[in-house]
Amino acid sequence: MLIYRGIPAHSDTPVALTIGNFDGIHLGHQAMLARLVKAARELRLPSCVMTFEPHPREVFTPEAAPARLTSLREKLELLADYGVDRTYILRFNRQFAQLGADDFIRDLLYRRLQARWVLIGDDFRFGAKRAGDLHLLEQLGGELGIQVASMHSIVHDELRVSSTAVREALADGQLELAARLLGRPYSISGRVVHGDKAGREFGYPTANIQLKHNKPPLAGIFAVKLCGLDGTELPGAASLGIRPTVKQNGKPTLEVHVFDFDRQIYGEHVRVDFYHKLRDEKKFAGLDELIAAIGQDVKDAKAFFLNR
Repeated sequence: MLIYRGIPAHSDTPVALTIGNFDGIHLGHQAMLARLVKAARELRLPSCVMTFEPHPREVFTPEAAPARLTSLREKLELLADYGVDRTYILRFNRQFAQLGADDFIRDLLYRRLQARWVLIGDDFRFGAKRAGDLHLLEQLGGELGIQVASMHSIVHDELRVSSTAVREALADGQLELAARLLGRPYSISGRVVHGDKAGREFGYPTANIQLKHNKPPLAGIFAVKLCGLDGTELPGAASLGIRPTVKQNGKPTLEVHVFDFDRQIYGEHVRVDFYHKLRDEKKFAGLDELIAAIGQDVKDAKAFFLNR
């Protein structure tokens, strides 16, 4: 997949395009991508995604911005997995937010990207003050020769599939529900970095996974699998939180204890798949109580995988 930072002055070829944040790449996103790829092949055009970085709400209301489900790297990897040929990453800032809806269509989509087929969600809004909608895109698209298609929301198990629904499921510890909405277990990927080695001192060595954002969508103790090492899926127990027993005012940290594993993997890029929440994070009275709890967490995680 080709990745572009920004929109070119003039695309080298006409394209089939869809637009959105695509945070999490859930079942609804996957349906859109499948339709995009199919149409692009029929029209013999590259299948393209336009997405935004950072999330618009991180610009306007950073304190109330939603937790990211995927980092930019994770999103790009998933887009490639679902067959997208090109992704255009637009830097979203206050200047871009002032672009009028007409200019968004005429300049960005038609003149610069040469979009000839465009797919959006039926509730997608764009342009300054969110003035642009499906009706405007269909109207101007008809004048410019852009075919416009739209999609309704996907409903799964009587629940509308959305990034918000996935975030709510993760925050509530309903990992099985989140997995159904995503079509796969929720995951976080990152590089294994050096930590404070506390887990090794406690008898439970951990891989410390670098987090791209300080506001993960879930917290607690989990049964997980560590993926990406020689194509293997290694079961383990993970802690994602601020570690209140050993840190004051700590930042969120993801640590994974892999069962029966003794290998140096610093610098490796791995993925942690979350299968089941074991408990909430807790501040213990002392280290002995913490170590005993870790031992029980490991037993509970092993039992979860044994009984699946």
